[in-house]
Amino acid sequence: MNDPLGDMLTRIRNAQMRGRSTVRTPASKLRAVVLDVLKDEGYIRGYERITGDGGHPELEISLKYYEGTPVIRELHRVSKPGRRVYMGVKDIPSVRQGLGVSIVSTPRGVMSDAAARAAHVGGEVLCTVF
Repeated sequence: MNDPLGDMLTRIRNAQMRGRSTVRTPASKLRAVVLDVLKDEGYIRGYERITGDGGHPELEISLKYYEGTPVIRELHRVSKPGRRVYMGVKDIPSVRQGLGVSIVSTPRGVMSDAAARAAHVGGEVLCTVF
């Protein structure tokens, strides 16, 4: 697998299109911290680390719905393995005029765009959520 984070985002999108309440993805530190940001911003209910088939660690993500529609309307991968996207603190994009969130990997850790601006750090823009 070339893009583990992109795979997780696609699994979330597909599960929401099917109306699933949970989705599983292989566990990794990057995936876990991105899910922490999504949870803090209120886009998912939460996640837990479990042992899947064959004893491999997995993350089970509890998706969030409001009146039957998914809370996450759009989920886009920005920085990809073939084309990394780095931005300074002044260039970090605002998603839907501040209604959405960009997830940024900074030297101080993975955080939302608002937290990166408050900490005055830039970095790699991983994905955008609305």
